[in-house]
Amino acid sequence: MVPCRVLTRLALSISVALTASIATASAADDAAIKRGAYLAAVADCAACHTDKKAKGPLLAGGRALDTPFGTFYGPNITPDPDTGIGKWSEADFHRAMREGKNNEGHFMFPVFPFTSFTGMSDQDISDLYAYLMSRKPIKHDVPAHQVKFPFGWRFLLLGWRIMFFSEGPLQPVAGQTDEWNRGRYLAEAVVHCEECHTPRNALGGLDHKHAFAGTPHGPDDNDAPDITSDVKDGIGDWKLDDIAEVLESGLTPSGDSVGEGMTEVVEGTARLTEADRRAIAVYIKSLPPLPKTPK
Repeated sequence: MVPCRVLTRLALSISVALTASIATASAADDAAIKRGAYLAAVADCAACHTDKKAKGPLLAGGRALDTPFGTFYGPNITPDPDTGIGKWSEADFHRAMREGKNNEGHFMFPVFPFTSFTGMSDQDISDLYAYLMSRKPIKHDVPAHQVKFPFGWRFLLLGWRIMFFSEGPLQPVAGQTDEWNRGRYLAEAVVHCEECHTPRNALGGLDHKHAFAGTPHGPDDNDAPDITSDVKDGIGDWKLDDIAEVLESGLTPSGDSVGEGMTEVVEGTARLTEADRRAIAVYIKSLPPLPKTPK
């Protein structure tokens, strides 16, 4: 027979170990949620997934985005199981971000910028999922996309993906500084600057030969400026501090405020740490000069 005092000590040891394990897991979860909240803020997820005009709930979807291919509505990304992503596993979410496929494995329309988000690291995707799943579930039905014929046929996206989609994650560039690589990662993957500042071809694919050179046909047909180092059409005469200031306050070196489309972006980039804003500035400042694409 094992003495009662031995069993008591054993039970106490197990209890202490379990408590410590739960506390460690909880701390890890809290850290992941905090990191994910930062990513969601700087990526400005709320811009597409909140119907601000209707004063809709945060991240509950409904914002309409007009494109040449139809009108698309930002989905509900709260953890509501019926109208949101509450039934999505972490693997489902990872597949959406990395591969552009939904929880049923169907191709997602590239109005969702998975072409940029694919560059995110596994850790950042996991942290973003942790944050979204920590949000309050909101039951909110979103209108169905109004896609013009024949673009609603999702099987056509296979050809589009072959031509215009390269799966990530984004790899560091050898020979560049850690700061430059961090800036590239944030600008291209997380903040997805190219999605607005790079022109698109007739099929909606990004024209990477003119990356960041601006387009008069940005989201909602807003004019997205050239942000390459071209002195005439771009921001070649801007200093690093000028770029960082725009990301923080929306004020240009001339004292003007950024345009309507960029004001939403600044709501996110204003949440960047000073180091991350500078990293983006370093990367943007290094972009080769390209004249703004014609109308």
